[in-house]
Amino acid sequence: MYEAVIFDWDGTLADTLPVVVSVFQKVLRDIGCQVSDEFLVKRIGIGARNMFRDALRSNGILFNETTIDELMEKKTKIQIKILDQIQLFSGATELLEMLRPKLKLSLATMSNRNIIDRMLKIKGLTGYFDYIITADEVSKPKPDPEVFLTCASKIGCPPEKCLVIEDSIFGIVAAKKANMSCIAIPSGAYSKDDLKKEKPDLIVNSLAEKERILDFIFSDSKL
Repeated sequence: MYEAVIFDWDGTLADTLPVVVSVFQKVLRDIGCQVSDEFLVKRIGIGARNMFRDALRSNGILFNETTIDELMEKKTKIQIKILDQIQLFSGATELLEMLRPKLKLSLATMSNRNIIDRMLKIKGLTGYFDYIITADEVSKPKPDPEVFLTCASKIGCPPEKCLVIEDSIFGIVAAKKANMSCIAIPSGAYSKDDLKKEKPDLIVNSLAEKERILDFIFSDSKL
């Protein structure tokens, strides 16, 4: 049986996709950088800093890390003002409540600390996680396994006893590199077919499929 479950945030527990894309587009438009929504959607999960870097490169705009810092600051200020527009996915809180008494829970996200701390407070989830790690605490974003391995280390759990719940191909790859099992959910930027290609251990349609998720976790079964 698993000892810990590590959740992603954007697109997994929270329906953040429309807000995230809208905020990125506003920040990029203000500096004359034009990319499609699809361009951004397919990069969600690699971290905001890398998304900005890719967007600027695609437009041939020269930048340095000071530029990225300024864009990140603008993004955070805008996003904080509209956090109340973000909703948790159906079944998210119920699943956390079922797991919390039995397993260690962690949150591993490529969102920044300021936003995540505010979101958890708004949604009443601050007490659910034994450890929370954000993009601010890692040097390598997903698909590098650093974020998941750090979680496992902080909560004192061997990687092979950790289960990751993710919505992105980057997250699945990172989980596999960390020697962790992974449940994938096509609730974010990627379809079920996209996720299947990365061979997660289980795919569910949504967090509302609690019985399938719980059965997998506590029977240690594999598809």
